[in-house]
Amino acid sequence: MFANYLIGLREGLEAALVVSILIAYLVKVGRQDRLVLVGGGVALAVAVSVGFGALLTYTSTTLLADFRSQEIFGGTMSAIAVLFVTWMVFWMRRTARGMRAELDGRLASALELGAFAVALTAFLAVAREGLETALFFWSAVQAAGSTTTPVIGFSLGIVTAVVLAWLLYRRSVRLNLARFFTWTGAGLIVIAAGVLAYAVHDLQEGGVIGGLGTLAFDVSDQISPGSWYGALLKGVFNFTPQTTVAQAIAWTAYLVPVMAVFFLGHRLRSGQPSQPSQPGPAGAAGQVPPIPSESTS
Repeated sequence: MFANYLIGLREGLEAALVVSILIAYLVKVGRQDRLVLVGGGVALAVAVSVGFGALLTYTSTTLLADFRSQEIFGGTMSAIAVLFVTWMVFWMRRTARGMRAELDGRLASALELGAFAVALTAFLAVAREGLETALFFWSAVQAAGSTTTPVIGFSLGIVTAVVLAWLLYRRSVRLNLARFFTWTGAGLIVIAAGVLAYAVHDLQEGGVIGGLGTLAFDVSDQISPGSWYGALLKGVFNFTPQTTVAQAIAWTAYLVPVMAVFFLGHRLRSGQPSQPSQPGPAGAAGQVPPIPSESTS
């Protein structure tokens, strides 16, 4: 449940911050009449994301009749999900500082074009997050091997993200978003490594990758899948007592370099003398919640 809670919290807060930026800009320029259009665009993006997740489930359980096709589909989608979430983690770090200005500029242009452009801007801003989240969550659920518990964890994460974003918008709480996105990003990388190992196992069962019977280790006697610690390791790291050599290689080959680049890049940017150390003028951002910056401490 924890892994799916983290997915919902991290991805949900990203989307919620995007929505709050759009709302704050409309309030700042006195165009509250367009708030309903933003709401409509966001609602459509959420519906499309949910529909995409349902389509993935329907495809894997109904459209693909034989076991081999299901395993290949699941493994392929999980591998794609890992690529997307990795890209999004680094993208968020690279572009977060200028996100508000970019969204403000897009919405300003949309206001001049008309109602449809405003709704489309909101839709596109949220749909990117939603589709990526739906794919990664679906892959995490497949890796967990159950449906109810991951959905509960993900839903709780989304609810927490919405509440937290609202409190940030109202200036009721203070949160170091740079640190939050750094550590949750690291958590997502760990989860993605487990999803990738699951993808490799699926592709092995589908016959795409060999070595299904070649185990790197077997600790079934020491770590029972039915135990609480076995369930914890499965839920957080997608750990399986019987791990093939290909799975172990994929997990290590992904986690070590990606985590190293993630934190090394953070240190290099944090150490740049050109980064501003003082906050901007008070009130300059209106009611927009602070967007994570590498210079935030």
